[in-house]
Amino acid sequence: MSHQQNESFRDSIGTIKQDGKRNWIYPKKPKGKYYNYRTLLSIILLTLFAVGPFIKVNGQQFFLIDILERKFILFGKPFYPQDFYLLALAGVTTVVFIVLFTVIYGRIFCGWLCPQTIFLEMLFRKIEYAIEGDRPKQMKLDRMPWNAEKIRKKVSKWVIFYLVSIILTSIMWAYVAGADYVLEFWKNPFAKPKVLAIYFAFTNVFYFVYAWFREQVCIIVCPYGRLQGVLTDENTIMVMYDYKRGEKRGPMRKGQDRKTLGLGDCIDCKQCVAVCPTGIDIRNGTQMECINCTACMDACDAIMESVNLPKGLIRYASQVSIEQGTKKIFTPRVKFYTVILSALVITLTTLFILRPDVDLKVMRQRGIVYVPLPDGYIRNIYEVTLINKAGIPREDLQIKIVEPEHLQARIILSGEEKNINLGQQEVKKINMMVDIPKEKLKGKREIKFGVFSKDGQLFDTYKTIFVAPVK
Repeated sequence: MSHQQNESFRDSIGTIKQDGKRNWIYPKKPKGKYYNYRTLLSIILLTLFAVGPFIKVNGQQFFLIDILERKFILFGKPFYPQDFYLLALAGVTTVVFIVLFTVIYGRIFCGWLCPQTIFLEMLFRKIEYAIEGDRPKQMKLDRMPWNAEKIRKKVSKWVIFYLVSIILTSIMWAYVAGADYVLEFWKNPFAKPKVLAIYFAFTNVFYFVYAWFREQVCIIVCPYGRLQGVLTDENTIMVMYDYKRGEKRGPMRKGQDRKTLGLGDCIDCKQCVAVCPTGIDIRNGTQMECINCTACMDACDAIMESVNLPKGLIRYASQVSIEQGTKKIFTPRVKFYTVILSALVITLTTLFILRPDVDLKVMRQRGIVYVPLPDGYIRNIYEVTLINKAGIPREDLQIKIVEPEHLQARIILSGEEKNINLGQQEVKKINMMVDIPKEKLKGKREIKFGVFSKDGQLFDTYKTIFVAPVK
């Protein structure tokens, strides 16, 4: 059972006042071990995000998700409608991963990896701290009348926010439309007024979210926060307050014996509330608004250290570990699910890596069963589709029968020489005639074709049917 007897705090959210108006959150600037880790991780992720669309591998953009043109490039490899099974598998794997990950680790993704959190806390919030100062100065600035200082700071912040929004929109656009298109567009943006209008519409959305809407995205809009309440249980690892150790709360006074007075380690300094970016009190227990950002952990550890009490009053823990008074959170269940998550990621990654650079598809031509030839061969006619999925041209490709072996087959490509050339990302359809001696095959048999490079490397195979007389 929770230590909280009064659950009325769950009837409202911290960003809304009793009269229904917006309760603006002024989080104190975090500092501490976990915040430093998050900052380092955010720098890495922001750098990858910024340079991602401008990195090219074999002339291909490293990442491109062009839905309108149905063109997808991941890690420099283009994907086509024929690769839909991989994208479908990736979707299923992602859903399973999110479910299992949330069951085990709660909303850690929101605090450490979510773009909304990284952009807000590691970009816009840092700009705000640099211009307006920390929590007390921001509150004082908002309360003061409009004077030269307030106008200078507010306008400076808004202008920088909008410039950052323009940059973020450009980078996001480069992932969708292509980096070359974006760079070319900015050479003369007024030449395409409709595109420019759409661009600034998205820029305004970015600005609105990070200048005003902010944490309400996590609380009101994001469906993942709602899923948290369904997927988590008493064994889920989350940022939690150790109420057994912390209660009963009371201020720290010099020379007092807290245990004799029936007081816990929580000195009710409310620093965990001051640093919370969603305005909650983590001491009330698990709440939907908590994004597991660890700001309260750093703030509480700093206070505990200053009053010579053990750290970890607020820490990563599960409800079971808190109730049982143990620090062990990596239970066999957690380890088992972690192995499953790792297996899913490894499997999907392997499938992407092993995807053939040249895709082969062989279909029998309709309306013709087989053609007997005067020299004792039986001819079947096929339509071959070849797709060069690599970022480089492929020359002198050959199509051969892989199974069964020793058929003494003749393969004749219409409109082509013996070998096939494919340009970068080229899709080519050709007719192919396959002649096999009558005595080698009887009736309807399955055969496997393979497409090979000029040095004998097998790219892809495809099974189809060869039809011959029964007698």
